[in-house]
Amino acid sequence: MTVGLVSGILISFHKPRDMLQQAIAADRTPNCASAEMTHLNIFDTVVIGGGAAGLTAGVELGKAGLSVLILEARERLGGRILTIRGSKSEFPIELGAEFIHGVVPQVWHLLSEEHAEILEVEGDVWCADGSLRPCDFTDDVNRVLERMDDTDPDQSFADFLLSCCRQDSPVAKERALRYVVGFNAADPEQVGVHWLAKGLKEEQEVMGDRAFRSRNGYADLIKSLQSRLAASNVMVKTNATVTAINWRHGMVVVSTAGPNCSSSYQARKVVVTVPLSILKTEAGKEGAIEFGPPLPLEKRAALEKLEMGKVIRLVLRFRERFWDSIIPPGAPEQTLANMSFLLAEDDYFPTWWTTLPLREPQITGWAPFQCAERLSGKENAFVTQCGLQSLARILHLGLSDLEGLLEEVHFHDWQEDPFSRGAYSYGRVGADGAQELLATPLLATLYFAGEATASAGSNGTVHGAIASGKRVAGEILKS
Repeated sequence: MTVGLVSGILISFHKPRDMLQQAIAADRTPNCASAEMTHLNIFDTVVIGGGAAGLTAGVELGKAGLSVLILEARERLGGRILTIRGSKSEFPIELGAEFIHGVVPQVWHLLSEEHAEILEVEGDVWCADGSLRPCDFTDDVNRVLERMDDTDPDQSFADFLLSCCRQDSPVAKERALRYVVGFNAADPEQVGVHWLAKGLKEEQEVMGDRAFRSRNGYADLIKSLQSRLAASNVMVKTNATVTAINWRHGMVVVSTAGPNCSSSYQARKVVVTVPLSILKTEAGKEGAIEFGPPLPLEKRAALEKLEMGKVIRLVLRFRERFWDSIIPPGAPEQTLANMSFLLAEDDYFPTWWTTLPLREPQITGWAPFQCAERLSGKENAFVTQCGLQSLARILHLGLSDLEGLLEEVHFHDWQEDPFSRGAYSYGRVGADGAQELLATPLLATLYFAGEATASAGSNGTVHGAIASGKRVAGEILKS
């Protein structure tokens, strides 16, 4: 903990102490039966958020013998992991996290406990830029990205492209731009070169250029964490939206609202794992958390240096893999049967991918940044129609043909999800140290975890969220 944080928080203790006493007094009069048991004791730790970070923190703390309560606003656990099953097939449909980025023990270990089959993503990448043809522009993109230097003055990636890489073609720079926007769901006018450069280094350490997926989806990972929670007697309460955290050194009161009642819970420490955008949400909006006392200026400054990416995912399941028989004019010697990714210049869904190496008649559309802005808040039918039109246009097919083959549609608007309000975090220009500062505990009482607190390269990933949960549990146990 930095001196600035300590001094910044102690100045205003007189009012928060009064607020805390009022909250404790109110807590002695439970207004719903399910809360009564929580008034009999004080938890060692309350964890806010039932995503990968919160569940991991709960597991580690419970395993150490602490009394732990996890509060989750949704009716399900998993956070931005959202694996569902359709009505036509048991094959997993991922509406949140899907890929395992690199060889990361945090994820592989948990999945191995569930005997999950981990498969490496393979197949051909196809591009639709005038004609449909195989493409591999990894070298082009890497040449541009490797010119980023986190020792130079920081700047946005858009500005970086204007000033650098004169020896690289405009096509190579455009491909690098699309990659940064698509992979990070980020605004190129805001995402910082320092953040990108540090992330690139960390990705290389874990072979992040290789992608894997679990055959049964990320649901296996949540299942593994839930089993561990049960074994450690960790309490979990869903449908409990945290509205306020009143705290002082060594004592916290967490207030929640549910569909039928409101409750409050006392603890010695609290771990906040909600998404970055929730910490930045204005008071009075759904999902917002009021801190008493407010977070210190240093913590709020760190929040402003980080931003939430935007994305919408659309999963289309067809009666058959119709693309197996498509022979593109630009490559008459082969079909699209081995297509893994499909990249295009499209205003709605510029990226698509299949389920390879598994050959399911299912394809996912990815709408990042401005594409998500165009679609967010729209009706299901509108998003579906945009996706089908995009796919038909890219593959030179009739829209009615695709509609005739369509079996199921699933999509999730993460911007409209009140407990997410976006995809995952990225660093803005000048974000050096922001993630570390966001992760810094306050007075050994208020702790922070979640992918936004993970190091660059790990944030925005499931393994980064898990690592943050382990990190914060270690901090608490040491304290």
